[in-house]
Amino acid sequence: MNSVQGLLAASVISIQNSCFTYPACQNCFSRLILDSRRFHCLKCGCTGEAKDASYRYRLSLKIADTNDLFDITVFGSCLDPFFGVTAENLQRYIQDFNQLSGETNTESSTRALVHAVETCFIGKRFIFGV
Repeated sequence: MNSVQGLLAASVISIQNSCFTYPACQNCFSRLILDSRRFHCLKCGCTGEAKDASYRYRLSLKIADTNDLFDITVFGSCLDPFFGVTAENLQRYIQDFNQLSGETNTESSTRALVHAVETCFIGKRFIFGV
């Protein structure tokens, strides 16, 4: 699943999602189900305390090469250099910011992050391993 079949040079046309991190199972990388105190992985059955859940990047993009449009999703630590921190730390910074600012509506911090990601990626050309 992690082996690269080929390389594709393409430009990012748009960002397809506004949530760039997700709680991930440390065993199988599937999305965890979180409640206020516990997490559970539906795929492998892993469980634990919600505060111990780790996070992983997930960035869905619409890209174009010279001939075609593609929808792709980039996962994991390969995005660390672009965000400047791990997904776990980004998630922590967002939570801390929302708590310190007294934000009950996280829309403004989400909007600011989406704008930053769009500025970083849209119109830029990258080589994607597919």
